[in-house]
This record gives sequence, structure tokens and C-alpha cells, in this order.
Amino acid sequence: MSDHHDHDHARTFQPDHTEPTSDAALLGLALRELLISDGHYTAQEELRMMDAMQKASPHNGALLAARAWTDPDFKHRLLNDGANAIKEMGFNLLPIEFTVHENTDSTHNVIVCTLCSCYPRGLLGMSPAWYKSKNYRARVVREPRTVLKEFGVQLGNDVEVRVHDSTAELRYMVLPQRPRGTEGWSAEQLAAVVTRDALIGTQRDLDINAVAD
Repeated sequence: MSDHHDHDHARTFQPDHTEPTSDAALLGLALRELLISDGHYTAQEELRMMDAMQKASPHNGALLAARAWTDPDFKHRLLNDGANAIKEMGFNLLPIEFTVHENTDSTHNVIVCTLCSCYPRGLLGMSPAWYKSKNYRARVVREPRTVLKEFGVQLGNDVEVRVHDSTAELRYMVLPQRPRGTEGWSAEQLAAVVTRDALIGTQRDLDINAVAD
């Protein structure tokens, strides 16, 4: 008897997943299956999103910042409709809402998730351990200036601090201020000075000397 079967095993043998044991995990699995069966997205789209998340890094956010600094029209779209603007550069967080807040001379933005550790992982990669800590999550909303000072961010009393609390449906990113002395720099050079912490808001001033000539 032949062992050959007219069957696409690539569609059958998907990566193994840990069997859910908690009520929350079982509820999440049921919700996922419901969303797929109702046509909100497909299993193939889910796999592509997971693959993109694994490849994501803060450099993606740095590229967005660099383009915003050099392309005023893109900056306007990024600040007004972040989720769709980033698709222009091949990034996609939909159906999650994505909002970018710009630092200015009079405003500093910082991101947190007080409930858990929601973070634009599909764009920036894994969040730092401190971002997920209870200490950061609890304190940055109560005493943001003190927490920022511990990160080395010294703010004058004339600078307003805005704390943005992420949710399961909404992710944030900070657009840092373009450093002085970078006139005429290419987008690649500009992206190289942008750090993960600046995109979160726990760094304000970017070091242009960190980029080799």
C-alpha cells in the first residue's frame, strides 16, 4: 500500500503551542478562534504577524522618526493616523490603534502600561524588562518627573510631562526631537542616533556623537 497522500502537510503541521491551562488562556484561545471564524483575520495573517513581531526591533521606530524629521507630509500623517502611516514603510499594527506623540521644547511624552506591559512589540520588538516592572508601571504615572530624572532626563518646570497609558487596543510611540547639528544628514544617519528609550520617552536628548562619521 502506498504511503503517499494527496495532502498539503505544510497546512496541517503548524508549530506546536503550549496547551492552555488557565481560564484566561482558554478564553484567549476561544476568542482567537472566534475572530478567525468570523473573518476578522486569517490564520495565515496571524502567522505573518507573528513572524513580523519576531523580526521587529527599535530600528523600525528609528526609521519612522528619521523620515518624520525629513518629510513634513509624512510627519503629519504619522501624528494624525499612525496605524496607517506606518504601513507606507511596510509596518503594520492593525487592527491595534497606534498613536505617535511628538516631543517639543515645551512638552515631553513618556509611555507606560499600568495594567500589564502593552507595548508596540510588532514595531519595536521586545519591551525592556524595566518597562514591565511594577515599580515603573506604578510610579511613572504618579511621579513622572522623578522617574524620568532617574533615567537621566532633566526637565525644567516649563516643560509639561504627558504620560500615555497603553491598552490592549492602543499602542504609543514617542517622536523625539531632531538633534541640533544634524542638518543635511541622511535618513540612515538620523535613524542611527534614535534609541529605544527615546521612542518610549525615558530619554530626551539624543547623542549625535554616537554615530561614526
